Amino acid sequence: MRLGGDDLRRLATRCGLRAWGAVVRSLDEGWEGVVLPSEPLYPASMIKTPLAAAALAEVEAGRFALEHEVVVSTANLTLNDAPSPMLPGYRTTLRELCDAAIRTSDNVATNELFDLVGRERATQIARERFGLRQTAFYRKLSGSEPLIVDPEWDRVHRNTHPPDDAARLFAAIARAEVPHAHLLYDALAAQIWNDKLPRGLRDGDRFAHKTGDTDEVTHDGGILTTAEGRRYVIVAYTGLPSDETNNARLASFMEALRALL
Repeated sequence: MRLGGDDLRRLATRCGLRAWGAVVRSLDEGWEGVVLPSEPLYPASMIKTPLAAAALAEVEAGRFALEHEVVVSTANLTLNDAPSPMLPGYRTTLRELCDAAIRTSDNVATNELFDLVGRERATQIARERFGLRQTAFYRKLSGSEPLIVDPEWDRVHRNTHPPDDAARLFAAIARAEVPHAHLLYDALAAQIWNDKLPRGLRDGDRFAHKTGDTDEVTHDGGILTTAEGRRYVIVAYTGLPSDETNNARLASFMEALRALL
């Protein structure tokens, strides 16, 4: 079934989503249903996938190697929601930073990637290399208040990565159009945070995905391979606080959507 924006609106209304946007794209048939948010939504940790992709593009360009060594800085320390080896003085690699930023949504690993790639360079790569025209990197991530000290942040702009850009990047990863796409896909497939869209899947489905959470937003999106072998990109952003009730709404959205795919 080909789904359009009106179909997505009906599903979202049924599931109680508000201040939301979604993209559903068939990677096999080429159709796409899109509803963009009426107001920009902060991407939260959804920004980590394009940042890792930008770092891997720099590997392709020869600026770094996958095993490029990084020593974790005290300046990048912030709270993580999962246990992390990313403590000051820890010796890591670009490969591990990319994996941790996505698989466990590690904030410290992400901040190290900010320093390694550079926010202006990462924005240039996202826009010119991947066609993510509305994606930009402005400030490092904080796992709690107070915000991490970030002298390079202009204290005006926030990171941007809207749902249509997220969908475009996931599609490029699925089609191996991103440097070292297999590393990104493997990290997405090993995602440890699975209390949103994945809860609406059917037995045998596989969802390689990334989440975003704050007390203002809850998001999820990635690459779905159904038990029957069909492939889709599904992204859902909401302007709802990330909590058990709202995350369950995203699960209901996926369950209703999955019945139509």
